[in-house]
Amino acid sequence: MKTKAAVMWKETGPFEISDLTVDPPGPEEVLVRFDYAGLCHTDEHMRNGDIGFNPPMVGGHEGSGVVEEVGPGVTHIQPGDHFVTSWMPYCGRCRFCLTGQTNLCDNGQYLMSGTMLDGTQRLHGRGQKLGSVDLLGTFSQRNVIPASCVVVIEKHVPLDTIAIAACGVPTGFGSAVTAADTRPGDITVVYGIGGIGINAVQGAAFAGAKLVIAVDPVEFKRTTALTLGATHAFASAEEAHEFVWSESRGVGADAAIITVGLVDKKVVSDAFSMIRKGGVVVVTAVANPELMIEIPS
Repeated sequence: MKTKAAVMWKETGPFEISDLTVDPPGPEEVLVRFDYAGLCHTDEHMRNGDIGFNPPMVGGHEGSGVVEEVGPGVTHIQPGDHFVTSWMPYCGRCRFCLTGQTNLCDNGQYLMSGTMLDGTQRLHGRGQKLGSVDLLGTFSQRNVIPASCVVVIEKHVPLDTIAIAACGVPTGFGSAVTAADTRPGDITVVYGIGGIGINAVQGAAFAGAKLVIAVDPVEFKRTTALTLGATHAFASAEEAHEFVWSESRGVGADAAIITVGLVDKKVVSDAFSMIRKGGVVVVTAVANPELMIEIPS
């Protein structure tokens, strides 16, 4: 089967629209048609060389569409099902899956490896075999993905809307609700109001935080945050720190959530200086593997 896809042929640089061939699905795999894909900052990190992967690779890990064919052993998914992707191809058998921590499944080692779970590829082009980001490659019109990455949805759910629920929405929301364990009355500070950060803001507000402070130098993002759950917004960490220390009477914030594009030493230091005793810092962002962080005492 033929498909068009946005491909990273090298370790950095632009995505190229390329003609590829797709193999049939193997055991526990499905062939899908992607109708919509979300653009995550991870894709920008790939273009800029911020994260490592094995090229060539089809981009995209947020997507929705229709199942076209199922491989051997797939019984819970049928051709014609509508779906949204899940970026972790969990096995359901390892210690982490069995204790409800599927995000830590051992299959995570394959996410940027450039192969399927069996070590082979399903995409071919320019005489090469290609992998897919997170084994999904939603920047392809059609692709073969693990059955465990398919979340079947009702057909009345709009595919264009649900696509971003594949990563950006639950990642930000979960950073506030689950990782930070936001409680009613809390003070929560979010650094970086992009696709992840704005959902962290909404998650904190949903969980009942008394104060939700958005920190971002871009005015449009601050204004948007104030319409989607933030109680206050500041252009700098210093302004936010002064406000929180005043409002909390010197106690500090309950949680600081870092959702910037690329982590640096300053934002980590700012976050730790913001929280109270026993407070929580959540880092939901990518950092250079060689970056050394010093945590203030």
